[in-house]
Amino acid sequence: MKRSTINNYLREARSFFEEQHFALPPWADWSLDDWKNANTDCRAIFEGGLGWDLTDFGSEDYERRGLMLFTIRNGNPREPQKIYAEKIMVVGENQETPQHFHWDKAEDIINRGGGNLVIELWNSDVEEGLLETPVEVMVDGIPRRAAAGEPIVLTTGESITLTTGIYHRFYGEAGKGRVLTGEVSKTNDDNTDNRFYDAPGRFPVIEEDEEPWRLLVSDYAVFLEGGKKGE
Repeated sequence: MKRSTINNYLREARSFFEEQHFALPPWADWSLDDWKNANTDCRAIFEGGLGWDLTDFGSEDYERRGLMLFTIRNGNPREPQKIYAEKIMVVGENQETPQHFHWDKAEDIINRGGGNLVIELWNSDVEEGLLETPVEVMVDGIPRRAAAGEPIVLTTGESITLTTGIYHRFYGEAGKGRVLTGEVSKTNDDNTDNRFYDAPGRFPVIEEDEEPWRLLVSDYAVFLEGGKKGE
């Protein structure tokens, strides 16, 4: 993806957060110069992978298969007692996050505003393939049984709990608008804990045609001294 295209998507997402009255931490609006001139210790941000994140899952077609995220909080090696994470995401109409599961992370996916979120579920087998068996989950604390791949629609305020090994695919319902989507989970590591069924990649390949408007999590190691996760 071109950096200019990413910058435009980030501006759109920032405006959507404001429309939905969802506040981000002050450093969410730091420019590249702000980061370079910051007189503060940002190691927890780098190590926890906090901040802006955008992916096209290797599709080169972000609006069809892609996701915008901002990781608000996340445990890291310097905070061993912090075992939780939180993200806020923008999911477009028919914009797919493809089938994947997590080996370690359990999570709640929450519709926090905007349109309707559609999520489809599958159990996985021992070889990490898709099963056609019914999936049992909790929707706002109430047990629910769904057929494999059956669309479950979450309206504003509704949430679903996903445990390890459950493949999930989600997208915004057509005609309902973008969805402000939350995630509350165990500590998150997107480098090691995503098992995609058919997506070739988690992070985009970026063509640098202009300066970043806002840094992505994957940019810290490239643009900032000490920004490499784990240093």
